[in-house]
Amino acid sequence: MAVKDNLNAINEMGNKGYERMNALAELNLRTWETLAARQMDAMNLLMEQGMRQMKLATESKGYNDFVKGEMELTKEMSTRMMEEAKANMKIAGQVRDDYRNWFQQGVTELNAEMRKAAPAA
Repeated sequence: MAVKDNLNAINEMGNKGYERMNALAELNLRTWETLAARQMDAMNLLMEQGMRQMKLATESKGYNDFVKGEMELTKEMSTRMMEEAKANMKIAGQVRDDYRNWFQQGVTELNAEMRKAAPAA
């Protein structure tokens, strides 16, 4: 009976390991998708800013208007970039919490399995 119990325990550990790795892969994929979307948003923001600068350069009536417009664009872009940085820090905190929760869940499951196996040994 001990051999059968050992094989069942090994099979169960293998299945749980597979489930944990699958959960990690899903977490990695969600994280990557979030970061890729943020990167695309940043690229769109930069492209929009470049278009606005080109429009300003072609439509300014003089040097003073151009410099004034550039200062306004720079101020607006700085504000938006600060908002983006804050949003990215929030996302980084959430990702950190997600990975920590994944790890803690794995440790909890491992401890439960060890407690089950300890009385048998």
